[in-house]
Amino acid sequence: MKNLLLEKIRLTQYFVVLFITYGFAVILLPSIKFSSGALTLFSVNSFLYGFYIAPILTGQKGRIEELHRTVRAEANAMFGMIIGLKKLPASLRNDIQSMFTDYMKAVIKEHKSGQGESNYEELITYCLQYKGDHQDEVDKLLDKLVANQINRTNFAMQMSNKVFSNEWFIMLVLFSITESFVLLIDSGSGLFYQVLSALLCTGLSMLLLILVKLSTLTHKKAKQIWLPYQKLVDSHFYRID
Repeated sequence: MKNLLLEKIRLTQYFVVLFITYGFAVILLPSIKFSSGALTLFSVNSFLYGFYIAPILTGQKGRIEELHRTVRAEANAMFGMIIGLKKLPASLRNDIQSMFTDYMKAVIKEHKSGQGESNYEELITYCLQYKGDHQDEVDKLLDKLVANQINRTNFAMQMSNKVFSNEWFIMLVLFSITESFVLLIDSGSGLFYQVLSALLCTGLSMLLLILVKLSTLTHKKAKQIWLPYQKLVDSHFYRID
């Protein structure tokens, strides 16, 4: 349910809602003139917040890029495996292709590590137990399925490479302190300064929201990860994205 809401609500919508909310907060909350010591604390905290969140954001972006590469590599491998079955009789080829389709549909549906495991094991078991006139072709397919385990291992590793709870805790602490200072600091009574304060708070919040979307793979960029799989299934393994 949480992921569904994150997928439906766009970042631009979050921006508008947050900006209006912080605008009212800046107007309604009392302004405080902080001492030089408090301002130094604010500066140090702001630096730590940026210093801490920047590499995590970069890491999550890199994670999505790696998932793109891994999924595309596996889709290419699957496409090659199916092409290699063209010499098999139609009945045998259709049975194997149906198992490939079930595997990919399982991965596409859940977007989770480990999904499709039973379907992939079914493919390997089928090849191991096959004894027939086309043993060489099926043995070659088995070798390719085993080699593809590298892609599946990389996929599982990247899927589990989310932001840890202790990292979220530290970021939320630093974020809360920074936001409190920005909302309460006496920067001036003019509308211009109030708008700047609201924009700054909105920007700080958007950083966390972007990180949440990247970590949960609900960011727009992450949604394209599964396209190679989907193209193969939709085209019945005749085309690849």
